[in-house]
Amino acid sequence: MYSRATLGGHPVHPMLIAYPVAGYTGTLVGFAVYASNGQQFWLDFAIAMNIAGVGGALLAALPGFADWLLGIPRSSSAKAVGLAHAGLNVLALVLFAISLGLYVNHWNGPPRSSTPGLALASAGLLLTVGAGYLGWTLVQDYHVGVQLTRDQERDEPTVQHLRPLQIHHDRAA
Repeated sequence: MYSRATLGGHPVHPMLIAYPVAGYTGTLVGFAVYASNGQQFWLDFAIAMNIAGVGGALLAALPGFADWLLGIPRSSSAKAVGLAHAGLNVLALVLFAISLGLYVNHWNGPPRSSTPGLALASAGLLLTVGAGYLGWTLVQDYHVGVQLTRDQERDEPTVQHLRPLQIHHDRAA
């Protein structure tokens, strides 16, 4: 298990990623409904969800960065996948932050065009989906955040070369 930021033995980063994903998705939904009906409620909803998404992303990034920096061995290919995962997430965060900057002063009016918000949220959510794919690759293929049993470690020789710094259990029992 590569995770360095854990709570009760469980990695923290995967616990937190649902918040920015939900916030980003809600932002796009809010902008889409606002574009279709022009009701201020939906612009306010998009702004609130954008705040939640950006805040959640910043919070999730801290343990994710710690896991990448301190947990994944430099010699493993998981390090490059983790960097790409982080890069896509940072780009998505930047797009949602720009969107937030454009709209935050329009809480309760005056009305503003939904076009920039729709474009930025759409692009940001696509980047988030790509980052999610890479994050799942880290879990599924490289077992980042997964504590393998002795049998699983024995049956998967690639895990051994990906974990050069791991201390193995004493098998003389």
